[in-house]
Amino acid sequence: MVSNGARIMAYWVVGGEYTDTRFETLMPGKTLEQLGPFASYKQAHDVWASRAWATVDDCQSRYRVVEGNETGPGEGPALVEGAGPLS
Repeated sequence: MVSNGARIMAYWVVGGEYTDTRFETLMPGKTLEQLGPFASYKQAHDVWASRAWATVDDCQSRYRVVEGNETGPGEGPALVEGAGPLS
């Protein structure tokens, strides 16, 4: 995902199981899941939907789609679930 030395934007699905519903601290022994990179928002959204539905009964699990690049997810806010990236 590199073109002429420039980094190309990618989408990532990040999340996991947290200690509470503030979603600030992961459960002890758990690591942040980072799935990607995905070239399109749709690809990332499909993976997000799969992970979200797999944990729908666990109120302390949360996954989100974030923008990043080919090396990892960015630190910015999560994209609105189901709405796609802002243009």
